[in-house]
Amino acid sequence: MSPGIERHRGTERSSDVEPTSGTGRMSGTERPAGGERMSATERVSGGVGAAAVERPSEREFAGLTERFRPELLAHCYRMLGSIHDAEDLVQETYLRAWRGFGGFEGRASVRNWLYKIATMACLTALEGRARRPLPSGLGAPEDDHRVAVAAREPTVPWLQPAPDALFGFDDPAAIVADRTGVRLAFLAALQLLPARQRAVLTLRDVLAFRSAEVAAILDTTPTAVDSALRRARSRLAQAGPVQTDLAEPDERMQRRLLDDYVTAFTTADHAALVALLRADVEMEMPPTPTWFTGRDAVAGFLTARILSRGLWRMLPVRANGQPAFVVYKRSAEGRYEAYGIQVLTLIGSRVARITAFNDPALVPAFGFPVVAEA
Repeated sequence: MSPGIERHRGTERSSDVEPTSGTGRMSGTERPAGGERMSATERVSGGVGAAAVERPSEREFAGLTERFRPELLAHCYRMLGSIHDAEDLVQETYLRAWRGFGGFEGRASVRNWLYKIATMACLTALEGRARRPLPSGLGAPEDDHRVAVAAREPTVPWLQPAPDALFGFDDPAAIVADRTGVRLAFLAALQLLPARQRAVLTLRDVLAFRSAEVAAILDTTPTAVDSALRRARSRLAQAGPVQTDLAEPDERMQRRLLDDYVTAFTTADHAALVALLRADVEMEMPPTPTWFTGRDAVAGFLTARILSRGLWRMLPVRANGQPAFVVYKRSAEGRYEAYGIQVLTLIGSRVARITAFNDPALVPAFGFPVVAEA
Protein backbone atom coordinates (compact mmCIF):
# COMPACT_ATOMS: atom_id res chain seq x y z
CA MET A 1 0.00 0.00 0.00
CA SER A 2 1.35 3.40 -0.93
CA PRO A 3 -0.05 6.01 1.45
CA GLY A 4 -0.72 8.32 -1.44
CA ILE A 5 -0.51 12.06 -0.68
CA GLU A 6 2.39 14.40 -0.24
CA ARG A 7 0.67 17.42 1.34
CA HIS A 8 1.74 18.38 4.86
CA ARG A 9 0.42 20.73 7.49
CA GLY A 10 2.19 22.28 10.46
CA THR A 11 2.45 20.66 13.85
CA GLU A 12 1.35 23.48 16.15
CA ARG A 13 -1.11 22.58 18.90
CA SER A 14 -3.98 24.50 20.42
CA SER A 15 -4.15 24.52 24.21
CA ASP A 16 -7.68 23.53 25.16
CA VAL A 17 -6.18 20.41 26.74
CA GLU A 18 -2.81 21.34 28.15
CA PRO A 19 0.02 19.31 26.57
CA THR A 20 2.90 18.06 28.61
CA SER A 21 6.37 19.35 28.06
CA GLY A 22 7.46 16.19 26.25
CA THR A 23 7.56 15.89 22.50
CA GLY A 24 5.31 12.84 22.34
CA ARG A 25 7.64 11.28 19.75
CA MET A 26 8.26 7.57 19.70
CA SER A 27 11.97 7.04 19.11
CA GLY A 28 13.61 3.98 17.66
CA THR A 29 15.67 1.34 19.40
CA GLU A 30 18.38 -1.03 18.28
CA ARG A 31 18.22 -4.39 16.57
CA PRO A 32 18.00 -7.43 18.84
CA ALA A 33 21.19 -9.20 19.82
CA GLY A 34 22.66 -11.35 17.08
CA GLY A 35 21.39 -9.12 14.28
CA GLU A 36 18.46 -11.40 13.37
CA ARG A 37 15.85 -9.71 11.21
CA MET A 38 12.53 -9.42 13.05
CA SER A 39 9.14 -9.86 11.50
CA ALA A 40 6.83 -6.86 11.13
CA THR A 41 4.77 -8.16 14.04
CA GLU A 42 7.86 -8.35 16.25
CA ARG A 43 8.91 -4.87 15.24
CA VAL A 44 5.50 -3.45 16.12
CA SER A 45 4.78 -5.39 19.29
CA GLY A 46 8.23 -4.99 20.75
CA GLY A 47 8.89 -8.70 20.24
CA VAL A 48 12.35 -10.22 20.68
CA GLY A 49 13.05 -7.63 23.36
CA ALA A 50 12.71 -4.40 21.36
CA ALA A 51 11.45 -2.80 18.18
CA ALA A 52 13.63 -2.24 15.16
CA VAL A 53 14.23 1.12 13.57
CA GLU A 54 13.83 0.00 9.99
CA ARG A 55 10.70 0.53 7.94
CA PRO A 56 8.59 -2.52 6.99
CA SER A 57 7.74 -3.34 3.41
CA GLU A 58 4.63 -1.75 1.92
CA ARG A 59 2.83 -5.08 2.21
CA GLU A 60 3.78 -5.44 5.87
CA PHE A 61 2.76 -1.85 6.58
CA ALA A 62 -0.62 -2.36 4.91
CA GLY A 63 -1.17 -5.59 6.84
CA LEU A 64 -0.53 -3.80 10.13
CA THR A 65 -2.46 -0.59 9.49
CA GLU A 66 -5.01 -0.86 6.70
CA ARG A 67 -7.75 -2.47 8.81
CA PHE A 68 -7.93 0.71 10.89
CA ARG A 69 -8.67 2.98 7.91
CA PRO A 70 -12.53 3.00 8.20
CA GLU A 71 -12.55 3.89 11.90
CA LEU A 72 -9.84 6.52 11.42
CA LEU A 73 -11.92 8.04 8.64
CA ALA A 74 -14.94 8.16 10.97
CA HIS A 75 -12.78 9.77 13.65
CA CYS A 76 -11.44 12.46 11.33
CA TYR A 77 -14.95 13.06 10.02
CA ARG A 78 -16.26 13.63 13.54
CA MET A 79 -13.45 16.06 14.18
CA LEU A 80 -13.69 17.97 10.89
CA GLY A 81 -17.35 17.68 9.83
CA SER A 82 -16.29 17.25 6.20
CA ILE A 83 -15.92 13.92 4.45
CA HIS A 84 -13.61 15.45 1.85
CA ASP A 85 -11.29 16.90 4.49
CA ALA A 86 -11.47 13.67 6.51
CA GLU A 87 -10.33 11.59 3.53
CA ASP A 88 -7.41 13.97 3.00
CA LEU A 89 -6.40 13.79 6.67
CA VAL A 90 -6.55 9.98 6.71
CA GLN A 91 -4.27 9.90 3.68
CA GLU A 92 -1.95 12.30 5.47
CA THR A 93 -2.09 10.09 8.57
CA TYR A 94 -0.96 7.03 6.61
CA LEU A 95 1.76 9.00 4.86
CA ARG A 96 3.11 10.25 8.20
CA ALA A 97 2.87 6.76 9.69
CA TRP A 98 4.70 5.23 6.73
CA ARG A 99 7.48 7.79 6.89
CA GLY A 100 7.79 7.62 10.67
CA PHE A 101 7.41 3.90 11.19
CA GLY A 102 11.10 3.46 11.86
CA GLY A 103 10.68 5.57 14.99
CA PHE A 104 7.71 3.61 16.34
CA GLU A 105 8.84 1.61 19.36
CA GLY A 106 5.73 -0.43 19.93
CA ARG A 107 5.13 0.95 23.43
CA ALA A 108 1.60 1.74 22.24
CA SER A 109 -0.57 -0.37 19.97
CA VAL A 110 -0.53 0.38 16.25
CA ARG A 111 -4.15 1.52 16.58
CA ASN A 112 -3.35 4.03 19.33
CA TRP A 113 -0.32 5.26 17.40
CA LEU A 114 -2.41 5.89 14.29
CA TYR A 115 -5.06 7.68 16.34
CA LYS A 116 -2.36 9.91 17.78
CA ILE A 117 -1.14 10.89 14.32
CA ALA A 118 -4.68 11.38 13.00
CA THR A 119 -5.89 13.39 15.99
CA MET A 120 -2.92 15.74 16.00
CA ALA A 121 -3.27 16.24 12.23
CA CYS A 122 -6.95 17.11 12.70
CA LEU A 123 -6.18 19.57 15.50
CA THR A 124 -3.64 21.30 13.30
CA ALA A 125 -6.09 21.42 10.41
CA LEU A 126 -8.79 22.95 12.63
CA GLU A 127 -6.65 25.84 13.81
CA GLY A 128 -8.23 29.09 12.69
CA ARG A 129 -11.17 27.36 11.01
CA ALA A 130 -14.82 28.17 11.66
CA ARG A 131 -17.09 25.39 12.85
CA ARG A 132 -19.23 23.53 10.31
CA PRO A 133 -22.87 24.12 11.23
CA LEU A 134 -26.22 23.10 9.86
CA PRO A 135 -28.79 25.87 9.29
CA SER A 136 -30.51 24.83 12.53
CA GLY A 137 -27.33 25.81 14.36
CA LEU A 138 -27.37 29.38 13.05
CA GLY A 139 -30.89 30.68 13.55
CA ALA A 140 -34.52 30.01 14.44
CA PRO A 141 -36.79 27.98 12.13
CA GLU A 142 -39.70 29.28 10.09
CA ASP A 143 -43.18 27.82 10.54
CA ASP A 144 -44.72 29.48 7.46
CA HIS A 145 -43.67 28.24 4.04
CA ARG A 146 -44.62 31.57 2.44
CA VAL A 147 -41.69 33.46 3.98
CA ALA A 148 -38.87 34.69 1.79
CA VAL A 149 -36.13 32.08 1.63
CA ALA A 150 -32.64 33.40 2.21
CA ALA A 151 -30.10 33.19 -0.59
CA ARG A 152 -27.60 30.37 -0.56
CA GLU A 153 -24.51 30.89 1.58
CA PRO A 154 -21.74 29.03 -0.26
CA THR A 155 -19.09 30.76 1.84
CA VAL A 156 -20.25 29.03 5.04
CA PRO A 157 -18.31 25.77 5.64
CA TRP A 158 -21.41 23.64 6.11
CA LEU A 159 -21.44 20.26 7.82
CA GLN A 160 -21.31 17.50 5.20
CA PRO A 161 -22.95 14.05 5.10
CA ALA A 162 -20.87 10.89 4.69
CA PRO A 163 -21.68 7.47 3.20
CA ASP A 164 -21.92 4.57 5.64
CA ALA A 165 -19.91 2.34 3.32
CA LEU A 166 -16.75 4.40 3.90
CA PHE A 167 -16.92 3.66 7.63
CA GLY A 168 -17.35 -0.09 7.21
CA PHE A 169 -20.93 -0.09 8.49
CA ASP A 170 -21.73 -2.69 5.84
CA ASP A 171 -19.09 -4.99 7.35
CA PRO A 172 -19.95 -6.33 10.84
CA ALA A 173 -16.34 -7.46 11.32
CA ALA A 174 -14.94 -3.95 10.88
CA ILE A 175 -13.67 -2.16 13.98
CA VAL A 176 -15.80 0.97 13.90
CA ALA A 177 -17.65 3.03 16.46
CA ASP A 178 -21.40 2.69 16.79
CA ARG A 179 -23.43 4.42 14.11
CA THR A 180 -24.82 6.87 16.63
CA GLY A 181 -21.35 8.43 16.70
CA VAL A 182 -21.80 9.79 13.16
CA ARG A 183 -25.46 10.81 13.23
CA LEU A 184 -26.00 14.32 11.96
CA ALA A 185 -27.48 15.61 15.22
CA PHE A 186 -24.44 14.40 17.17
CA LEU A 187 -21.97 15.81 14.64
CA ALA A 188 -23.72 19.18 14.67
CA ALA A 189 -23.49 19.22 18.47
CA LEU A 190 -19.78 18.34 18.35
CA GLN A 191 -19.19 21.43 16.23
CA LEU A 192 -20.06 23.56 19.27
CA LEU A 193 -16.96 22.34 21.10
CA PRO A 194 -13.41 23.70 20.86
CA ALA A 195 -11.24 21.38 18.82
CA ARG A 196 -9.38 19.69 21.67
CA GLN A 197 -12.55 19.21 23.72
CA ARG A 198 -14.06 17.65 20.59
CA ALA A 199 -11.10 15.29 20.39
CA VAL A 200 -11.35 14.31 24.06
CA LEU A 201 -15.08 13.68 23.92
CA THR A 202 -14.93 11.55 20.77
CA LEU A 203 -11.93 9.55 21.97
CA ARG A 204 -13.46 8.93 25.41
CA ASP A 205 -17.23 8.76 24.88
CA VAL A 206 -17.46 7.45 21.32
CA LEU A 207 -14.33 5.32 20.97
CA ALA A 208 -14.03 4.36 24.66
CA PHE A 209 -10.32 5.06 25.01
CA ARG A 210 -9.19 5.28 28.63
CA SER A 211 -8.15 8.66 30.03
CA ALA A 212 -4.52 7.54 30.12
CA GLU A 213 -4.66 6.51 26.47
CA VAL A 214 -6.22 9.83 25.45
CA ALA A 215 -3.55 11.64 27.45
CA ALA A 216 -0.86 9.78 25.49
CA ILE A 217 -2.56 10.62 22.20
CA LEU A 218 -2.79 14.32 23.04
CA ASP A 219 0.53 14.67 24.89
CA THR A 220 -1.17 15.72 28.10
CA THR A 221 -2.17 14.24 31.47
CA PRO A 222 -5.14 12.07 32.49
CA THR A 223 -6.23 14.85 34.85
CA ALA A 224 -6.33 17.35 31.99
CA VAL A 225 -8.26 14.87 29.86
CA ASP A 226 -10.87 14.32 32.57
CA SER A 227 -11.23 18.08 33.07
CA ALA A 228 -11.70 18.68 29.33
CA LEU A 229 -14.22 15.85 29.15
CA ARG A 230 -16.31 17.41 31.94
CA ARG A 231 -16.31 20.76 30.14
CA ALA A 232 -17.24 19.15 26.84
CA ARG A 233 -20.13 17.19 28.33
CA SER A 234 -21.36 20.29 30.16
CA ARG A 235 -21.29 22.37 27.01
CA LEU A 236 -23.22 19.77 25.05
CA ALA A 237 -25.79 19.53 27.83
CA GLN A 238 -26.28 23.31 27.76
CA ALA A 239 -26.85 23.15 24.01
CA GLY A 240 -29.80 20.81 24.51
CA PRO A 241 -30.41 17.07 24.24
CA VAL A 242 -29.05 15.22 21.25
CA GLN A 243 -31.32 12.34 20.31
CA THR A 244 -29.15 9.56 18.91
CA ASP A 245 -31.05 6.46 20.03
CA LEU A 246 -34.04 6.83 17.73
CA ALA A 247 -37.07 4.58 17.63
CA GLU A 248 -36.59 3.73 13.97
CA PRO A 249 -39.05 1.41 12.19
CA ASP A 250 -38.08 -2.18 11.50
CA GLU A 251 -36.50 -3.04 8.17
CA ARG A 252 -39.75 -3.95 6.42
CA MET A 253 -41.59 -0.85 7.56
CA GLN A 254 -38.58 1.35 6.80
CA ARG A 255 -38.34 0.02 3.25
CA ARG A 256 -42.02 0.71 2.68
CA LEU A 257 -41.78 4.19 4.20
CA LEU A 258 -38.81 5.11 2.03
CA ASP A 259 -40.45 3.76 -1.12
CA ASP A 260 -43.59 5.76 -0.37
CA TYR A 261 -41.51 8.87 0.30
CA VAL A 262 -39.68 8.61 -3.04
CA THR A 263 -42.96 8.08 -4.88
CA ALA A 264 -44.60 11.07 -3.19
CA PHE A 265 -41.55 13.28 -3.79
CA THR A 266 -40.97 12.39 -7.45
CA THR A 267 -44.67 12.47 -8.40
CA ALA A 268 -45.37 15.68 -6.46
CA ASP A 269 -48.15 14.00 -4.46
CA HIS A 270 -48.85 16.50 -1.67
CA ALA A 271 -51.39 14.40 0.21
CA ALA A 272 -49.16 11.31 0.21
CA LEU A 273 -46.21 13.37 1.41
CA VAL A 274 -48.19 14.93 4.27
CA ALA A 275 -49.21 11.45 5.44
CA LEU A 276 -45.53 10.45 5.78
CA LEU A 277 -44.42 13.42 7.90
CA ARG A 278 -44.56 13.79 11.66
CA ALA A 279 -46.45 16.80 12.95
CA ASP A 280 -43.17 18.23 14.31
CA VAL A 281 -41.08 17.42 11.23
CA GLU A 282 -38.16 19.73 10.45
CA MET A 283 -36.38 20.45 7.18
CA GLU A 284 -33.07 22.19 6.45
CA MET A 285 -31.26 22.64 3.17
CA PRO A 286 -27.62 23.72 3.39
CA PRO A 287 -26.29 25.94 1.82
CA THR A 288 -29.64 27.74 2.30
CA PRO A 289 -29.78 29.20 5.85
CA THR A 290 -33.60 29.17 6.02
CA TRP A 291 -35.11 26.09 7.61
CA PHE A 292 -38.64 25.00 8.48
CA THR A 293 -40.46 23.30 11.32
CA GLY A 294 -43.91 21.73 11.41
CA ARG A 295 -45.73 19.53 8.91
CA ASP A 296 -47.70 22.39 7.33
CA ALA A 297 -44.59 24.47 6.77
CA VAL A 298 -42.42 21.63 5.43
CA ALA A 299 -45.07 20.10 3.17
CA GLY A 300 -46.21 23.54 2.06
CA PHE A 301 -42.67 24.59 1.14
CA LEU A 302 -41.99 21.38 -0.77
CA THR A 303 -45.28 21.51 -2.67
CA ALA A 304 -45.10 25.21 -3.53
CA ARG A 305 -41.40 25.53 -4.37
CA ILE A 306 -39.72 22.18 -4.91
CA LEU A 307 -41.92 19.37 -6.15
CA SER A 308 -42.77 18.84 -9.79
CA ARG A 309 -43.66 15.55 -11.45
CA GLY A 310 -40.67 14.07 -13.24
CA LEU A 311 -38.26 16.76 -12.04
CA TRP A 312 -36.40 14.63 -9.48
CA ARG A 313 -34.73 11.23 -9.39
CA MET A 314 -33.76 9.71 -6.02
CA LEU A 315 -31.48 6.71 -5.49
CA PRO A 316 -31.32 5.07 -2.04
CA VAL A 317 -28.07 5.05 -0.03
CA ARG A 318 -27.08 5.17 3.64
CA ALA A 319 -25.44 8.21 5.21
CA ASN A 320 -24.46 8.92 8.82
CA GLY A 321 -26.12 5.72 9.98
CA GLN A 322 -29.41 6.95 8.50
CA PRO A 323 -31.46 6.33 5.33
CA ALA A 324 -30.55 8.75 2.56
CA PHE A 325 -30.86 9.43 -1.16
CA VAL A 326 -28.62 10.63 -3.92
CA VAL A 327 -30.75 13.28 -5.63
CA TYR A 328 -30.70 14.21 -9.32
CA LYS A 329 -32.58 17.06 -10.99
CA ARG A 330 -33.72 17.07 -14.61
CA SER A 331 -31.99 19.77 -16.63
CA ALA A 332 -33.47 21.81 -19.46
CA GLU A 333 -31.78 19.36 -21.83
CA GLY A 334 -33.60 16.45 -20.21
CA ARG A 335 -30.58 14.99 -18.40
CA TYR A 336 -30.67 14.10 -14.72
CA GLU A 337 -27.77 15.95 -13.13
CA ALA A 338 -26.41 15.57 -9.61
CA TYR A 339 -28.12 17.88 -7.13
CA GLY A 340 -27.09 16.63 -3.68
CA ILE A 341 -27.70 14.19 -0.84
CA GLN A 342 -30.91 14.01 1.20
CA VAL A 343 -30.70 12.40 4.65
CA LEU A 344 -33.83 11.37 6.56
CA THR A 345 -34.36 10.92 10.27
CA LEU A 346 -37.13 8.41 10.95
CA ILE A 347 -39.06 7.95 14.17
CA GLY A 348 -41.73 5.30 14.30
CA SER A 349 -43.49 5.14 10.94
CA ARG A 350 -42.94 8.79 10.00
CA VAL A 351 -40.23 11.16 8.76
CA ALA A 352 -39.01 13.35 11.61
CA ARG A 353 -36.36 15.37 9.77
CA ILE A 354 -35.26 16.04 6.20
CA THR A 355 -31.72 17.32 5.76
CA ALA A 356 -31.20 18.16 2.10
CA PHE A 357 -27.53 18.86 1.32
CA ASN A 358 -27.98 20.65 -1.99
CA ASP A 359 -24.38 20.34 -3.15
CA PRO A 360 -23.65 18.35 -6.34
CA ALA A 361 -19.99 17.95 -5.29
CA LEU A 362 -21.10 15.52 -2.56
CA VAL A 363 -22.54 12.97 -4.99
CA PRO A 364 -19.22 11.44 -6.20
CA ALA A 365 -18.26 10.73 -2.56
CA PHE A 366 -21.21 8.31 -2.53
CA GLY A 367 -19.94 6.52 -5.62
CA PHE A 368 -22.45 7.99 -8.07
CA PRO A 369 -21.85 9.91 -11.32
CA VAL A 370 -22.63 13.59 -11.78
CA VAL A 371 -25.07 12.67 -14.56
CA ALA A 372 -27.47 9.76 -14.09
CA GLU A 373 -28.15 7.27 -16.85
CA ALA A 374 -31.44 7.81 -18.66
